[in-house]
Amino acid sequence: MSATLEIRDLYKRYGRTSALKGVSLTIEVGEVVGLIGRNGAGKTTMVEIAAGLHRADRGTVRILGLDPQRDRAALRQVLGVQLQESQLHSSLRVGELARLFRSFYRNGRDPDALLERLGLHDQRRTVFDHLSGGQQQRLSIALALVGRPRVIVLDELTTGLDPEARREVWTLVEDLRQEGVTVLLISHAMDEVERLCDRVVVLAAGRVVADDTPAGLVRTTGVPTLEDAFLQLTVAGTGLGPEAS
Repeated sequence: MSATLEIRDLYKRYGRTSALKGVSLTIEVGEVVGLIGRNGAGKTTMVEIAAGLHRADRGTVRILGLDPQRDRAALRQVLGVQLQESQLHSSLRVGELARLFRSFYRNGRDPDALLERLGLHDQRRTVFDHLSGGQQQRLSIALALVGRPRVIVLDELTTGLDPEARREVWTLVEDLRQEGVTVLLISHAMDEVERLCDRVVVLAAGRVVADDTPAGLVRTTGVPTLEDAFLQLTVAGTGLGPEAS
């Protein structure tokens, strides 16, 4: 396998607060990697820098060899991003938004088929502001996928979804893996991480403190569940990886 996403020695400060302190991460083609950490650990900062929304103070990011700042136009064709809070035109209809986003890409998915897959077929003529929270979440996933990205970032993927929709979205992510799409999944839902992720990277106070399979984290920390491992690594702040010191 070859690296799809490479982050090297990433630093970012906001005033007196250090959001990232030398973060490094490599994700291979077709991997689903979970990024977990307590609120304020640096997850969103790392993702926004990787997507080109902010500049790092120091360090490098490459996605399929592309620099998020220098190669923005090319990156948009291969990277899909579903952020926890999406800013969409409130008066556009669901179908209009899906077709608009599809028009940004040279190669993409059928927007109507994607809306059908995500349970939004009946809402195609509904304006964004009239959608429920779960429907808005499903639409944000559709818009991240409509360009047929080779790399996708999913932030709190199933927040607000009912159990049936949640399982359908999980199946969609598993299908993406089968297609060779690389997925970075940010989540606080440990059952979701355990089911979907090949590896889990744990951030604490702006540093990577562990990087292992879900089962490996449980085994190494000597606790019964992934949630217990998460708490031990992030509350105690000790970590397992070389960057924890």
